[in-house]
Amino acid sequence: MKKIYSLLKHALILAAVSSSLAASAQDEVGEFIKSSPADATKLANAYLTPLFKGFGVGLNSGWNNTANAKNLGRFELRLVSVSGAMPSEADKTFDITKIGLSNNVRPTNTSQTINPTVAGPDGGISVDIYNGSQKIETVALPGGADLPAIPSFNMLQGTVGLIKGIDVTLRLLPKIKAGDVGTFNMIGGGVKLELLPLIAGNKVGKLLPFDLAVALGYTQFGYQKDLNVQPESGAESDPAKPGQSQDFSNQRIDAKFTGINTEVILSKKFLIFTPFVSVGYNNAKTDAGLKGNYPVTTGALIPSGTRTYTTYTDPVSINQTDISGFRGNVGFQLNLAFLRLYGSYSLAEYNAFNVGLGIGIGK
Repeated sequence: MKKIYSLLKHALILAAVSSSLAASAQDEVGEFIKSSPADATKLANAYLTPLFKGFGVGLNSGWNNTANAKNLGRFELRLVSVSGAMPSEADKTFDITKIGLSNNVRPTNTSQTINPTVAGPDGGISVDIYNGSQKIETVALPGGADLPAIPSFNMLQGTVGLIKGIDVTLRLLPKIKAGDVGTFNMIGGGVKLELLPLIAGNKVGKLLPFDLAVALGYTQFGYQKDLNVQPESGAESDPAKPGQSQDFSNQRIDAKFTGINTEVILSKKFLIFTPFVSVGYNNAKTDAGLKGNYPVTTGALIPSGTRTYTTYTDPVSINQTDISGFRGNVGFQLNLAFLRLYGSYSLAEYNAFNVGLGIGIGK
């Protein structure tokens, strides 16, 4: 079971953050827990909370940097968009006695129950794993990577102007299989409606010295990775549970992250520089887990001492809303001929920044 959670954590990190962070996190995984699937799910969820929230913030970032909608047929292509979400102090640790674990997972030292999350400091606590009254072993939980921010990247994003102050945006990353990293893809769409031309017509520029718009964006990021978790060397299928599947060829990580962002945007163009402010509501969800059959060491045959395992199907499942709340943004867009530079900072449960680079034609 240690292998299962190690692979789960590694793969979700690979899906959510840069390859350099994933590589360092691999060394920090340590050993996760041998216990029931329910306990493992709760531990994985508590440990990865900053990652889920930070990635959700990133999915909802970088949609708009101006309230001005593009004219008919004008377009913009955002080539790079990088976000960083700063985890709250409260999400850098968790108390293992307060996440609903069963009595099979007990702190080795009852005075040490606080463990870092993935964003917290290094150095995890140890827990004792029991099968009923039988102690299986003592396991060290993983420490954190001491992350000041959870990075995320949005791939190609294109915007084109339609009629009557409307432009639409598409985010797209075709399915890519990246060797041992796994397979990932992203798709998203958004729409922005400039309000003042609808109210005041073509004379709006003379009446009001700013632009005002409402916008909506949706992003979905998918990740899959095949796994190969086999029984521990010398372990036998638990004879008390006959008929268990011995087919472990269907193992995989399957994760989907979704984000919805709505906002009201106010901006003012000064030649090539356009500052903006916005306020809105954003929501992000995670649906991730281990699919397939997995051998989990659960005990030993007495008196022979041979280790036994139980086969669990789809043992870890995390399906939850990570972020749901208001968010304020301040930032700018800089037009240099065909080149576009973007930057913004947002205030919410996790404060965040976003920077981007693109090209475009016309306003």
